[in-house]
Amino acid sequence: MPQIGEAAPDFSLVADDGSTVTLIALRGRPVVVYFYPRDDTPGCTVQACDFRDRNAVWATELTTTVLGISADSTAAHVRFKKKFGLNFPLLSDPSKETMRAYGAFGKKVMYGKTIDGIIRSTFLVDANGTLVRAWPKVSVKGHADEVLAAIRNLAQRV
Repeated sequence: MPQIGEAAPDFSLVADDGSTVTLIALRGRPVVVYFYPRDDTPGCTVQACDFRDRNAVWATELTTTVLGISADSTAAHVRFKKKFGLNFPLLSDPSKETMRAYGAFGKKVMYGKTIDGIIRSTFLVDANGTLVRAWPKVSVKGHADEVLAAIRNLAQRV
């Protein structure tokens, strides 16, 4: 997992619209990169909708890009995005290479059993590509507001 103050790992992933998204191409504006286990599941849906509901503020007022990443296919992302009116790109990482680079894939406990899986995590990258905040094990409730506060704090420092 990258450390605060280090360069955030770059990636090249296919988005729900078929385009390829790289972190380096987004330099010049802050980026929220969040990893989630699976499209259209209860927790992931709440999280995505919370980000959706705040994205107008993030994108316009705070010029921040939000990217959701899971191992789901782009077709699954298209369905999920359409069903819930998501207004930010969903990226597909079937190899889990990007998840591993961010420490968002590994051992986790699910229903009392230790398994390898996607660890719900969020990272805030500044306009220079530096990791400025990390939430390595996200609890969905209230998380979007925490991220919004961190983005506002970052904007005040610039």
